[in-house]
Amino acid sequence: MKSETIFNRTIYLSALTVVVLLIAIFLTLLLASMPSIKTFGAGFFIGKTWDTASQKFGALPFLAGTLLTSFIALFISIPFSISISLFLGEYFKGGPVSAFLRSSIEVLAGIPSVIYGLWGLFLLMPMMRFIEVKVGVPPHGVGIMTSSLILTIMIIPFSASIGREVITLVPSDLKEAAYSLGATRFEVIKNIIIPYARSGMIAGILLALGRAIGETMAVTMLIGNSNFLPTSIFSPANTMASVIANEFAEATGVTASSLIYIGIVLFLVTMLVNIVGTYIIKKVSLEASKEVT
Repeated sequence: MKSETIFNRTIYLSALTVVVLLIAIFLTLLLASMPSIKTFGAGFFIGKTWDTASQKFGALPFLAGTLLTSFIALFISIPFSISISLFLGEYFKGGPVSAFLRSSIEVLAGIPSVIYGLWGLFLLMPMMRFIEVKVGVPPHGVGIMTSSLILTIMIIPFSASIGREVITLVPSDLKEAAYSLGATRFEVIKNIIIPYARSGMIAGILLALGRAIGETMAVTMLIGNSNFLPTSIFSPANTMASVIANEFAEATGVTASSLIYIGIVLFLVTMLVNIVGTYIIKKVSLEASKEVT
């Protein structure tokens, strides 16, 4: 009885510690950003100017850069993530091919972001410059599209790994029953596997989105680090994470406070994505269970 009490208290304490840490992080950022909050208020979110010389700061260019790069990368990655999940979870569950691909995905997920950034500088940037010349836009090479492509490669392993796991958890008797009724593999995937595993696959996609929003190093190296509002997907820009990484070391006074204010925005955006993701997962999971039954 005593050991059970200790165990329960440890569990509650661990959960409480997480909540306290979350609140502590938010309060620390809030207190440090108060000079900027008092000076710019809510207009900080719609301000387009970031000028340290005149002490005018607005986060809209960085918010736009963050959302553009993250969602472009997410939309590009979804078909590849789902295809890899189905390939490894349904077509090649075991064997040397599956083991090799799973190992490759794990290696891709573990590569430091700075390595992705270096690879992008040497390969993606010249490719994008060539494409931009053909399209007829200024051939910067770096910009939103370049950083989105590198983010796509970085987040595919996360969503693909989770998707494969949930696909392998689909009950075999459901699939066998469908095959016994004459269903093709495509029909089984469409009507059994996808509805059953949908919530887990969406969870993986949302986890990948969270990774994309908070990614710093690779994006900083490839986005062009421009503090102006982007006018196209090929324009150089900045994300909230990249502008903090670039300028915080030399920032003082209101500039440092404004960068921390951006950190709060990033914190809230990430939290909002998680809340919306949890709601979507619960809703889709409920609908999927109704469809399968």
